[in-house]
Amino acid sequence: MTGSRNGHQARTRADQQNDPLSWLDEVAESASRDAGGAPVELLGDYLLLLADAATSGREPLPSELEAVGLLGRRAAELGVSAGTAVQLYLSAARRLWQQLPVVIRSRDNHAVRAAAAAVLHVVDGAVASLAEGYTEARRQMARWEETLRREFIEDLLRGDADVGRLAERAEPFGLDMLRPHQVALAAPAGRLDEATPAISSLEHAIVREVGDRDVLVATKDGRIVVVAPPGTDIPWPPTGPTTLGDLILAELSRSTRGRPWRVTVGRPYSGSYGIARSYEEAREGLTMAERLKLDTPVIHAEQLLIYRVLLRDQPAIADLVRTVLGGLGRARGGAEPLLDTLDTYFAAGSVTTEAARRLHLSVRAVTYRLDRIKTLTGHDPTDPAQRFTINAAVLGAKLLGWPENDLG
Repeated sequence: MTGSRNGHQARTRADQQNDPLSWLDEVAESASRDAGGAPVELLGDYLLLLADAATSGREPLPSELEAVGLLGRRAAELGVSAGTAVQLYLSAARRLWQQLPVVIRSRDNHAVRAAAAAVLHVVDGAVASLAEGYTEARRQMARWEETLRREFIEDLLRGDADVGRLAERAEPFGLDMLRPHQVALAAPAGRLDEATPAISSLEHAIVREVGDRDVLVATKDGRIVVVAPPGTDIPWPPTGPTTLGDLILAELSRSTRGRPWRVTVGRPYSGSYGIARSYEEAREGLTMAERLKLDTPVIHAEQLLIYRVLLRDQPAIADLVRTVLGGLGRARGGAEPLLDTLDTYFAAGSVTTEAARRLHLSVRAVTYRLDRIKTLTGHDPTDPAQRFTINAAVLGAKLLGWPENDLG
């Protein structure tokens, strides 16, 4: 056994005499194995710098350390983690030092200490340069990825990009364009940049509940955009939110920034155009909610279908408002108090006592107002046969902003 080991050492010394640098290749391969198979190419001339430092005490040139920084960038491009890259360099230094007694025949204690100090100096400078290059590369990659993400979201929500290309671009973001998706929008009361922490926590909450597939959280036009599978495909906890809109509102409400939030949710559709369609429904929902001054914090597109129907023929609905409600303009104090009474009366299911409670008026006062409306307009809101027409006119007035806005 001893003879075999001595024979191996003799061959090693002979190989090193024939090729003085061959032992560095062995060090590199061993360090690569120590670092979980990290590419040997990431070492570059690092081992030569260590060997020079150990044998002659030479310090690395700035250009040589810059070359190590480029290797750090290369590690980031290859997807090697920073920890693995550093482990590769430290392991290479350790194994090189273990091999030095074979290469360097004899050294006194002072020389060994000097060699160790020189090697550590190279390790310190090289690892720092490696980490700096790696960090800068990751920073640039993050900026590039964010640019790609922003462009992808713009094309996805616009719905007019090349469908095949869009499907390819969706894959890295975990979106299967063949599956149905719905889009939700969350609008803060203040500026969106003040609610940045809330955006981050929202994304974590949705991914925690839904998973990271088919989920995309972004910002656009001062609003939070959430693309997710339909609510029926989401395993909501029995005691938690029951819809995507409820989940978004519950998570955003945890933060003091951006309150109060308003959330609108489009209906689910399949395909790339389906996401754009759902987004338009959610965006239109926000506009309508603001125009109608709705108090409901979460609004689904299907709740606003009647308003969309009314707005499809705006001249016709304007004519309906003028014809049915125009007489309210002759009321003392203007049309608004009576219009609010009608809106509340219909929202209360045409129950006078409930309308009075909501308006903080007596039943007698509400009854008087309803009679006054009948006198001014010629339409009786308490008559079931006329109720639909008057209600549609009230909804149209809210959509068109009448009486503040002239109907033309």
